[in-house]
Amino acid sequence: MTTGHLLVIPKVHVPFLAGLDDELGQEVFRVGRRMAAALRASDVPCDGLNVFLADGEAAFQEVFHLHLHVFPRTPGDGFGLVADWRVRPRDELDGVAARVRAGLIG
Repeated sequence: MTTGHLLVIPKVHVPFLAGLDDELGQEVFRVGRRMAAALRASDVPCDGLNVFLADGEAAFQEVFHLHLHVFPRTPGDGFGLVADWRVRPRDELDGVAARVRAGLIG
């Protein structure tokens, strides 16, 4: 993605984020945070960082073994996100929140 792009890949096979147990999830993000700090402390160009985890085909996951991307950003590096950034009405947001709460397990 950009120079210095790093991956955090657990040794245990887990295809999706929901399959991580709490301990492994904490470790993946702990290592991601350490890698972010290392990028900022290094001489790799890094004016900012993105941390990205694709979960499922619709989210552009191509390798079905969970991995966390940590990549440095600089102005004009060519990376971007395209989305529908419109502000949603409160009732739509509340409805979606209720649906997500209904899906909570434990």
